[in-house]
Amino acid sequence: MERAILAAADRLKGVTNHTPLQYSERLSKMYGATVYLKREDLQVVRSYKLRGAFNKISKLTEAERGKGVVCASAGNHAQGVAFSCKKLGIKGVIFMPEPTPKQKISQTEMFGNGHIEIILTGDTFDDCQHAALAYSAERDMAFIHPFDDRDIIEGQGTVGVEILQDEPDIDMVIIPIGGGGLAAGTGTYLRAVKPEIMLYGVEPAGAPSMKTALEQSGPVTLTNINRFVDGAAVKRVGDLTYSLCSPLLNDMRLIPEGKICTTILELYNKDAIVAEPAGALAVAALDFYQDEIKGKKVVCILSGGNNDIDRMGEIKELSLLYEGLKHYFIVRFPQRPGALKLFVNEVLGPHDDITRFDFIKKTQRERGPALVGIELQKASDYTALVDRMRQHRFDFKEVNSDQTLFEYLI
Repeated sequence: MERAILAAADRLKGVTNHTPLQYSERLSKMYGATVYLKREDLQVVRSYKLRGAFNKISKLTEAERGKGVVCASAGNHAQGVAFSCKKLGIKGVIFMPEPTPKQKISQTEMFGNGHIEIILTGDTFDDCQHAALAYSAERDMAFIHPFDDRDIIEGQGTVGVEILQDEPDIDMVIIPIGGGGLAAGTGTYLRAVKPEIMLYGVEPAGAPSMKTALEQSGPVTLTNINRFVDGAAVKRVGDLTYSLCSPLLNDMRLIPEGKICTTILELYNKDAIVAEPAGALAVAALDFYQDEIKGKKVVCILSGGNNDIDRMGEIKELSLLYEGLKHYFIVRFPQRPGALKLFVNEVLGPHDDITRFDFIKKTQRERGPALVGIELQKASDYTALVDRMRQHRFDFKEVNSDQTLFEYLI
């Protein structure tokens, strides 16, 4: 496959960008390593997915192109297919899950520029892929799989070609995994050219499809997944991607969604980088590989930058919860005068901030239970806050620790 990946790199010249391998002084100092970011957020469609999509579609026969193509995607693959359809002058029908961020839908329409039709269906990628496969079979149109296809994998492998062209002495690469196409292609090329390189795969904790497959010696369809990291949230990895990744990956770890959100905010605030949740996965994983990377040259593949600004509120909330800086309580105020004033003046610390306050029973204000959200300056302030609530005889229940209650109320 090494030669096929090099051929794909030639095929993509003039279509895709050779994205920067950017040294991060901040991350290098933080982890005692030499950390590079492979900036696929600066790709033509702001993700690596164009590589595989164009490689696949450009290899179709004239007859196949004449019928048009079909794909299913949570967003980035859709944009790659849309751009390829416009570039090659063919028709494309793109199926996307209904919860797909509006930003990715509008970007797909822009890149397709009249050459594509978008059909929103299903709650997850797997749901819309089922509909897309049926559509392509009925109309005898080529289906452009987002990851489980050799031509797609070879296109994604060109990321590895560029990494070694820019920095041959890399010790390890951290690769985000959804369906596994990027890891399969990039990992195959890197291991072929540099057998001693360490390859670490990372997934969102709420969608552990590759980790589960590795543990059970084959792809498994997960019943439920957390769709927050939409670019890497699939219920089942590909058969081909699994077979390629299984012998390649030195390790596979799950990254909490909250940690990914913290990383998105840090990349934006400290490095002026806009990363989508899947794009921040590899950088977020540095915390979990601190011992392994110390003193090493490490590449984190920042796989995409298609982040919808409308999601930033949710991203900040999840980050604060993960970092222990935001807590929700159901507080039952004592039936005595001034209880609410006492809570504000004596229970809250000097740097604590109430971010939400809702009486649960509207007819019992200042005497009934209330949902209270409190943001702390430091996670260590939590113990003192709870102690003060007990000291002043407030009956309370922490909502964060009760998943069912949290999902119901927050």
